[in-house]
Amino acid sequence: MIELFKLDHTNDFPAVDFALDEPNGLLAFGGDLSINRLINAYRLGIFPWFGNEDPYLWWSPDPRGILELDKFHTSKTLRKSLKKGEYQVTLNNNFLEVINQCSRIPRKASGLKQADQTSTQTWITDEMVQSYVELHEAGYAHSIEVWHKEDMVGGLYGVSVGGVFCGESMFHSRTDASKVGLYALVQHMKNGNMGFIDCQMETPHLATLGCETVSRDSFLKRLDHYKDRKINPEIWRSQSLGKLI
Repeated sequence: MIELFKLDHTNDFPAVDFALDEPNGLLAFGGDLSINRLINAYRLGIFPWFGNEDPYLWWSPDPRGILELDKFHTSKTLRKSLKKGEYQVTLNNNFLEVINQCSRIPRKASGLKQADQTSTQTWITDEMVQSYVELHEAGYAHSIEVWHKEDMVGGLYGVSVGGVFCGESMFHSRTDASKVGLYALVQHMKNGNMGFIDCQMETPHLATLGCETVSRDSFLKRLDHYKDRKINPEIWRSQSLGKLI
């Protein structure tokens, strides 16, 4: 029998050491999706992931997928896409549209999810959308938008915790568009003296971009090192990240 911690009215979480081995990282259920609880979760290396028919489920998997900024891999095809200069990238220009686009991606493993497996469900429920829009309005959740002419053709969103960007999901409707968005985010984070991207769990797609797995303990040490880093708030203002060439 699986025994899980049930969260109460406080924003407290059990120690991540209590997370299950199978399913990997499942730690607790219940609580709510308030701003304070979500931020506390990310600061502890915990994130929510559940379907429409599930209770709120909270996870901290071991191992953990991370993307070190200096290890982002720019493939030959991505370099070609960048050189063509067809895409423009913006930051926090249309968070709602990005998360809505991501919510249409079929459900699969957590992390910066891609539509490369089919399913009839989505993990980004209406409640999740509402809660992350509130996080965005409070200055914690951010979006990258990738444009081709006047059309948004890719993007991603996640939550900033000091010098860490906790990636949640990304989408694309045109070749390499989401990769271009991630490339732009990495460059922007480097310019802002930030640390790394939490990808939650490594996927084959993310591995091609430089994502690697580390133990949960190693991840938490990295998170503790960067989560209280003072970041210039201007880094997250709505802005153009330029035409990438």
